[in-house]
Amino acid sequence: MSHNTSRRRALRTMVALPAALAIGTVHAQSAALQAPIATASPLVALDIAVAAPGYNGPATILIFDPRKRLVGSFDGQITNGSGSIRVTPRGALGPHWAALFASGQQVAINPVLYTLDAQTTVLAGEPRFDQFVPNARTLMAGGVLEYQQKPGVRARGYRSSDSALIWLRDHVYAARAARYIDADLRITLDLFRDAQLADGSLPDVVVRPLVAPQAFRTPVEADVEFVYVQGVFEVWQASADDTWARGHLGTMRRAISYTLQNPLRWDKNRGLVRRPYTIDMWDFEYGPTTTDPNSGKPAPRHWLDERTIWGTFHGDNTGTAQALRMLAQLEDRIGDAALGKVWRDVADGIIRNLTALAWNGSFYRHHVPERPFDTPGIDESRQLSLSNAYALNRGILTDAQGQALVDEYISRSKTTRAFAEWYSINPPFPAGSYGLGGRTGEKPGEYVNGGIMPLVGGELARGAFRYGNESYGFAILDYYWQRMLSRGRSFLWYGPDGAEGVGSDDTTQYDAWGCGAMLDAMIEGAVGVADRGAAMRDVVLSPRWAATSPRGVYAVVRYPASDGYVAYTYNRAATSIDVQISSSADRIRLRVLLPPAARDVTTVTRNGGAVPYTIETIRFSRYVVLDIADVVAQVQVSWRG
Repeated sequence: MSHNTSRRRALRTMVALPAALAIGTVHAQSAALQAPIATASPLVALDIAVAAPGYNGPATILIFDPRKRLVGSFDGQITNGSGSIRVTPRGALGPHWAALFASGQQVAINPVLYTLDAQTTVLAGEPRFDQFVPNARTLMAGGVLEYQQKPGVRARGYRSSDSALIWLRDHVYAARAARYIDADLRITLDLFRDAQLADGSLPDVVVRPLVAPQAFRTPVEADVEFVYVQGVFEVWQASADDTWARGHLGTMRRAISYTLQNPLRWDKNRGLVRRPYTIDMWDFEYGPTTTDPNSGKPAPRHWLDERTIWGTFHGDNTGTAQALRMLAQLEDRIGDAALGKVWRDVADGIIRNLTALAWNGSFYRHHVPERPFDTPGIDESRQLSLSNAYALNRGILTDAQGQALVDEYISRSKTTRAFAEWYSINPPFPAGSYGLGGRTGEKPGEYVNGGIMPLVGGELARGAFRYGNESYGFAILDYYWQRMLSRGRSFLWYGPDGAEGVGSDDTTQYDAWGCGAMLDAMIEGAVGVADRGAAMRDVVLSPRWAATSPRGVYAVVRYPASDGYVAYTYNRAATSIDVQISSSADRIRLRVLLPPAARDVTTVTRNGGAVPYTIETIRFSRYVVLDIADVVAQVQVSWRG
């Protein structure tokens, strides 16, 4: 019996035969089919035991997923009443219903042949890939801080690796990758929502009894509000929980409005977010060590006063523009679409204004003062600060800008004396420019004053994949694996000579922020899964293995907070690439990177039939692009050698 015949009959009738009825020589009362395990993984074949007493001949298993979609028709042979048929699990996660056909009729069903489940996995036959996710999972788990905040209220989030507290930015930037391995990410954002002040502003840190009895914010910070919006959006994206996101919508609107309207945060003349002269996004400003007005102790300048040097920092603005677009996407789905258009228009204006003010042709200038100010001992126009790496992945750069920025990092990698080009800022400020009361960071090459940060490397790698420098992206991931992740140790910063950075007695080797950035680069960059909606219903899939050594790859990317996932097998031959896909998606844009030596593409097939496609060129990289809406998809791309 053919696959098509099986499908037509299965779709016409989905009821079991009466128990006493015999079909030909098959006794339906005794026919059965059974999986060897209860839980299956997508695209990992299973041998299904089938029994049809009294029957010899061909048989077919049809499998349907929880959305009642046919996800497979698999043929086999029954001899002397029994046999084994190999199936490939795929489709939506959850229990899969199966029917056995023999002699052209349905003879058995199993309402739960197996339950399809998935967890984020990369297997490519090399430890640097096969162990990347497990090691990252373990390391990031070490960065989780959990405690009872007050009776009935639990705090759980990704802590700062230099402070035994949950800082909003540390948590959000770690959670962006943690959402692929951790379902429990909403609690921290709920705590920050509940701590919002009347003016719309948010704290940096939530309460931890005996350590931080009150939520607080360092006044120089201008990014807290957009970081909160980003955090809510990305957790919503993983969970697709509209009810939960709706509970944050008003808080997000007030937070963004605070940034756009409060004169401490918004420069109405430039139409840009403003902040004091800090090093990138960090929380102390330019000037000597002074006295904390609250404690009376020597401290960095965390506060605002008549000596504050105001200006424009690019990262506040690229981050705010990204957050505005994220908020607009949520408005379209659960809020006010007209307001969403307003947010998008404001984001566009910020990017126009920032580009005109701070883009120098290769990167964003670190700090553009509102009033003339000379920074002794440094050519500030040459300083490349870490949020340039973030700009690569915020959806605000043109292709030309993104490529120029990656080129700038590559150029500096060739001249640096540091062990990696993942600079917090380069060149660093002269010693003492930022007084820290004798703490680490006053000297060049320490902490955020020129220290080397994995969080920069991760964003840079993800951007390299995005802008056509795939080999560079893989090189960064490999370097991080060799020097840090394979050893189970990753610090927030390193000295230029590679020495591990220890900033305080609370410093740990579990830098979830930096590790998360690298894991993000592995998942979105190398594996190539980028979610355009929520719960991976609308996905861009760009497997980029043609830029590195593995020729056979099995990859799964899963949101544990929902049923959202994408899985694929990738096999590269001399003149072809075969990609088999299973997912929760309703729509996938597949972008297959061609090897550098591939000449003209000859054929592209989907499920055996030729399909239209386009060629997308990014620098020297070429991608075969096609859209897929099939439940089951096997794509083959062939070219001339």
